Amino acid sequence: MAEKQYVVFRLDNEEYGIGIMNVREIIPYKESIKVPNTPDFIEGIINYRGNVTPIICLKKRFNISKRVEDGNTRIIVINIGDRQVGFIVDEASQTIKLDESEIDPAPSIVSSVEREYIDGVGKKEDRLIILIDLGKILTEGEREELKGIDA
Repeated sequence: MAEKQYVVFRLDNEEYGIGIMNVREIIPYKESIKVPNTPDFIEGIINYRGNVTPIICLKKRFNISKRVEDGNTRIIVINIGDRQVGFIVDEASQTIKLDESEIDPAPSIVSSVEREYIDGVGKKEDRLIILIDLGKILTEGEREELKGIDA
């Protein structure tokens, strides 16, 4: 059976995982510059290694709770198409390996929209980790909006 490696991050008390191959870098949280007339979940932009990088608040995107930064808050930078995008998470501190047998499909309670980006649920000992594809979290229209942010 094939093993896959995931970066595990937290939003409130829930654990999520994304494929390690999708992660460009995990950086400490830094305040972003607000951009007018963007969707609520887009926090703003930062200068990341000389590039204008949009920052998305996953808590707002998932309608979870209010964002509160602390010393554990991180930005996970990934590539979506030809552009870098950062995602604010409460904590990103470890990687885990999951065998295919430790991954169940997304539960049927998940809506069809969410099924687009939820790859499954990882089971590691007594932990449940929701496996997501951050590259699929944005709709095509939202991706187009991101392209226009620094244009």
